[in-house]
Amino acid sequence: MLFPFLRWSNRFFSTVISKSSAMNMNRCYFRYVQQEDKIDISFLLDIKGSARQFNFSRNPSESLQILLGRIKTNIQKVINKANKKKKNSENDEDIQIQFCDADNKVIDEHSTCKELFQYSGPVKLKMLNNEYEVVFNSPWVLTMNLPQSILAGFPVYPENFETQYTKFDKCLFKWYTSITTNSQGRELNDSHLKWNLTGNTYSYTPSTEDIGMKLKLECTPGNGDTIGPSVEALSKNTIQAGPGNCPFETRHLFTKQKLQNKSFRCVTYNILADLYCDSDHTRTVLYPYCPPYALHIDYRKQLIVKELLGYNSDVMCLQEVDRKIFKNCLKPILGAEGLDGAFYKKGKEVAEGLACFYRKDRFQFVGEESIVLAEAVKTKLCLKPIWDKIKDNTPLTERLLDRSTVSSATFLQSLDNPNELLLVANTHLYFHPDADHIRLIQGGIVIYWLMDLKEKMVTQFPGKRISVILCGDFNSVPSCGIYQLYTTGTSPSTLPDWKSNITEAVSGLSLEQNIALSSACGTPMYTNFTDGFADCLDYIFYEKINLDVEQVVPLPSTEELRLHTALPSVVFPSDHISLVSDLRFK
Repeated sequence: MLFPFLRWSNRFFSTVISKSSAMNMNRCYFRYVQQEDKIDISFLLDIKGSARQFNFSRNPSESLQILLGRIKTNIQKVINKANKKKKNSENDEDIQIQFCDADNKVIDEHSTCKELFQYSGPVKLKMLNNEYEVVFNSPWVLTMNLPQSILAGFPVYPENFETQYTKFDKCLFKWYTSITTNSQGRELNDSHLKWNLTGNTYSYTPSTEDIGMKLKLECTPGNGDTIGPSVEALSKNTIQAGPGNCPFETRHLFTKQKLQNKSFRCVTYNILADLYCDSDHTRTVLYPYCPPYALHIDYRKQLIVKELLGYNSDVMCLQEVDRKIFKNCLKPILGAEGLDGAFYKKGKEVAEGLACFYRKDRFQFVGEESIVLAEAVKTKLCLKPIWDKIKDNTPLTERLLDRSTVSSATFLQSLDNPNELLLVANTHLYFHPDADHIRLIQGGIVIYWLMDLKEKMVTQFPGKRISVILCGDFNSVPSCGIYQLYTTGTSPSTLPDWKSNITEAVSGLSLEQNIALSSACGTPMYTNFTDGFADCLDYIFYEKINLDVEQVVPLPSTEELRLHTALPSVVFPSDHISLVSDLRFK
């Protein structure tokens, strides 16, 4: 099936107040934006039979006289344009504008904008033949738009959804669809579309009957005390046919039910950062077999979200997470489904990193730490044994310290089993064909750091049992030293990994660790599958003394992976495969 390539726009769409709501037409909204020390003002005005939205951003100390003059000038411009007249004083209408208090007395124009907020009774704005109720600090939608690509069968959520003076659970959402052509088959202007209500929750999953239609979302923000103006966002493109059944939907058959009591589900997934996809090199060299539209983040994130939600996981570790995708997509969408999480950016200027999510009705957040490995190895006392062995190897340290690799640790307390604490670690180690020695050092840094954190947690939480889970993309196959270090407790100085680059060869360094780890999903044949490379690079390591594996969700078959040559593809949003395992406290 062919899909048109959709151009992505990084531009936020301005909030559009819904013109169909009668409430919106007779209110003028004043909002104080504390972080910018400004007052935003918005209202709708009917001009020549068309409702126009006016927005102003003013200094709180500005006088009402100046504000009213600015409003009058802007309205006059719109009236002149509507009349198709040149802008000159002869064509100006006599626009009377004034603020009145609860007793209908005109408020002194020398008062400041901020002083309006201090009136105890209702304030009115009289303008032309209209009388507005002035509403202060109403719940407000700052930004909201719909994605450029919308696929039938995949959930749609508001993007870049930001609010002020609002509580999320008090917001109302309405979804509408509309055909885009008239009875003669001619394309309709957005203003002439006839909308049909199709949903009233935070998300909407278009059906096959919606293909070819446009989508509209109307949100009415609230905070429990009052509601704000309804705003709406229209899709720029019509709803398209989806790619058909994705292999992860078969995997969802094993995760239909959420877990409880002593069991919890853990996921690790490298979701392939957009910054590594959006280039000619990626499209023509790395993944030439993948259609450009399927590499686009607006397409891929729909698959990623549907896949993640279908696992009903309790703990989720993600790698290669774009900061914007975390903020504008993953955190709000997963948050609406009961998960909370944090983002851990890589070092240097890299705009991607790690994310760890947990289900709030299963675990309580009790703390977190993160390190940039290149910085921590020189400064943390627990890493001194490693640094002392390598610090005089200049070629090695220059390369090691130039890496942006980060590792995170999230401390969670089980709500079902209050004596159980999880130390959930996540990382994504350096990739290069001649860097087994770098990765092994990084793997050592991570596990030495985790041993130190666990010791501190034992002291901080007496009487609690601490269990380590270490997830990530280790860029290391099972035959390499990292897997040996984690599952046997040692990686001797004789390992071939230390000499993967002769110029930077490591000598005299043996690593040892005392956390009894095992790989929850074993060593699958593939967790990364591209046309040029395919092997096992991703793992969920768990502390086997305290935890048991109850289930490993089967991975896609080799035939499924090769159906579209390799990954990513129209049905796989990443070049990696997620690992999913059900664990249980012993």
